[in-house]
Amino acid sequence: MTTQVLADTLRSRGISPTQQRLAVYSYLLAHRTHPTADTVYQALCRDYPTMSRTTVYNTMRALFRAGLLRIVTIDAEEQHFDADTADHGHFRCTQCGELFDFDLPADTMRQCAPSGFQTDLFDVYATGLCPHCQATH
Repeated sequence: MTTQVLADTLRSRGISPTQQRLAVYSYLLAHRTHPTADTVYQALCRDYPTMSRTTVYNTMRALFRAGLLRIVTIDAEEQHFDADTADHGHFRCTQCGELFDFDLPADTMRQCAPSGFQTDLFDVYATGLCPHCQATH
């Protein structure tokens, strides 16, 4: 995605496209590894020496509120962030700690939502051993 497209996307969601916000959003789109805010900060602080952890956290919160980011809370210790806002599940390997996406059947949210309720966000989390850790276990 070009910087102009990123800026237009942020503007369309009511977020002023500062250089630092563009850098955070671009990083999240390019790194589909469910990074933490600290991971994003560490990756960007060399190129943006005036960027603070607070800026990263605030940007990620703004992206979440604008519907451009999901917060993955599979780990009670820290939040992870996902720029893929489509409905999907997350699997955390209990051995290596990696987070993986997995597809959900198209009507999972509708089938699982309580009758009469409107669901805005649907999170599915699973834990266990990933294929790599199973092979080495």
